[in-house]
Amino acid sequence: MKSKIKSAKNLAQILSALRPKGKKIVFTNGCFDILHVGHVDYLSKARRLGDVLVVGLNSDSSVKKLKGKDRPINKESDRAKVLSSLYFVDYITPFNETTPENLIKKVRPDILVKGGDWKMEDIVGSSFVRSYGVKIKSIHFVKGYSTTSLIERIENQ
Repeated sequence: MKSKIKSAKNLAQILSALRPKGKKIVFTNGCFDILHVGHVDYLSKARRLGDVLVVGLNSDSSVKKLKGKDRPINKESDRAKVLSSLYFVDYITPFNETTPENLIKKVRPDILVKGGDWKMEDIVGSSFVRSYGVKIKSIHFVKGYSTTSLIERIENQ
């Protein structure tokens, strides 16, 4: 089985071959540190919005900058491998920056998706994708599920 984990450059080449076939590219991103039912629900809903789901995965250094010195719990390669096991995730591309803005510019998705906790105007890459007429979708989270809350529950037990 071919790896779903691609560099940004390789991914851009793959997507440029899919576009002429009329494939709708959906992009989302995140840390996906401890995969839980909220992540699975979110990603499966994102995939249903198009034909190809691309997940930008925050690198270990990126997660550390965003979440603190004790994160991530799972290293980047493990998080990517777990994501690649989900049948509705087509490609995973790690990125080192704290935001996926540069990756979004390379991917040029047809649909940009983010979790319901983000205001539409705060979604990274939204002004870029709007410049070429892309839809931005917000998907509500499954209530009560987050990696941070899972870690807190474990620490409190």
